[in-house]
Amino acid sequence: MLEFPLWRKIWLWALTLFAVLAALPTILSSANVQWPESLPDPMVNLGLDLAGGSHILLEADPAQVAETRLENMEESVRSAMNNAQPAIRFGDMSTRDGQLAWMVDSPADVDRTREEILPLVNGTGLVQEWSLQVVDETRFVLRQSDEGAEQAVTNAMDSATEVVRKRIDALGTREPTIIRQGDTRIVVQVPGLQDADQLKALLGQTAKLEFKLVDLQALPANVAAGVAPPGSQIFPFAEGTNEEGQFLAVKRLGGIKGDNLTDARQSVDPQTNEPVVSIQFDPEGGRRFATLTEQNVNKPFAIILDGKVLSAPNINEPIRGGAAQISGSFTADSANQLAISLRSGALPVDLTVVEERSVGPELGAESIRLGMIAMLIGSFAVIALMVASYGRFGVYATAALAINVLMLLGIMAVLNTTLTLPGIAGFVLTVGAAVDANVLINERIREERKRGRRVIAAVENGYKEASRAIYDANITNFIAGVLLFLFGSGPVRGFAVVLIIGLFTSVFTAVTLTRMWVAGWLRKARPQDLNV
Repeated sequence: MLEFPLWRKIWLWALTLFAVLAALPTILSSANVQWPESLPDPMVNLGLDLAGGSHILLEADPAQVAETRLENMEESVRSAMNNAQPAIRFGDMSTRDGQLAWMVDSPADVDRTREEILPLVNGTGLVQEWSLQVVDETRFVLRQSDEGAEQAVTNAMDSATEVVRKRIDALGTREPTIIRQGDTRIVVQVPGLQDADQLKALLGQTAKLEFKLVDLQALPANVAAGVAPPGSQIFPFAEGTNEEGQFLAVKRLGGIKGDNLTDARQSVDPQTNEPVVSIQFDPEGGRRFATLTEQNVNKPFAIILDGKVLSAPNINEPIRGGAAQISGSFTADSANQLAISLRSGALPVDLTVVEERSVGPELGAESIRLGMIAMLIGSFAVIALMVASYGRFGVYATAALAINVLMLLGIMAVLNTTLTLPGIAGFVLTVGAAVDANVLINERIREERKRGRRVIAAVENGYKEASRAIYDANITNFIAGVLLFLFGSGPVRGFAVVLIIGLFTSVFTAVTLTRMWVAGWLRKARPQDLNV
């Protein structure tokens, strides 16, 4: 058990040296020392409670999800019936009372209509999302089921969480916390970002982009009064546009949504030298956009973002290639922000800020300072006690303790984890717990010597017998740490991360490294007695 071949020593020292070196960028950064740019720089990220930053709580309206599903189903039903061979003739569709209703012109088309609609109703999942009924022989009614509505809200919130994550990642921030809270809320914490308004503007923008044909038949007086013709809807012009304060009637169906965008970049219009957003569609979106412009040359179409008209240019010629340009009184920052939102994808549901707060870095700096003081005081007290109690073996335990802290910091840096205030508490706890293993080993060696065993036999039995208790205790702590990480959130998970990593580093340094050092000393000095 005290045999350490050369290859094993090299491997253990290499592993130790790698973890210690990984901690250097973080240590030098805290001391305001520049790390060479040509070298890798793994860093431990500071959480919101240490680095300061912005905290925002977002909430969605489930009713909007149901409304969007109803609108999408209406468009799908219309498309299915128009594309049937031959086409099925039907009357106006109604979306009142949260249900979709329409009548077919001929009773002979009832069965054929049901066959066309059933694939849309059944969907692809296990949940029956819609119920279909035929009333009064020719009237069809589609209603959303409760299970389908709940599943739709869950899917929308999952998608919204991912979109929020993409948008924040585009800001270049490190280790944001983005988690679901309840059924309709999302918690966003961005360490190091002090501008909460910038974060609100980015996350509060749904970025729902639509291209709709202008209804040229709408009477200006009705549009100004907010009265939309059948099959059309009215949108206001966006702030900052020349038509601000006016309204525009557009056809509700038949347009193109921004779901098929593949890229969006802030650029400059070479003719006006104003900031614009250049967008690119995928092949399917490019074909649909080309078809829309080909069939409506010399007609205006509206570019609508989040329910407001940015512009309503005239289609002078077909636009092919899937590329387009969005203009509308942008600044460079607002154009770039819109490009980020479009690239990240539109939010499937509007998110409202219901809580916000900014945390200054001063509180975190004070917490770090006090945490370091606590750890240093605890470390010196432990070192003094270990050296006084166990002599040379106490020195080994002290060296293992120092390496343990550096390895813990280095591994956290390599894994790109976040250090929170409870994480500092975990560091302080690690300092005390790291020497427990050495206390067990040294006391066991002392007992073996009192029983009359020789030096080497006492050391070997001491490590062997104490290791069992050490492994049992750390396995229990590991299970507790995993449970904290799985079921906890925020600061609790930060504590669990430090605890779990600290368990591995403390066992490695306190058991494996000290045993290698003790074995080397015994082989070289061959002492006749031990001062333990």
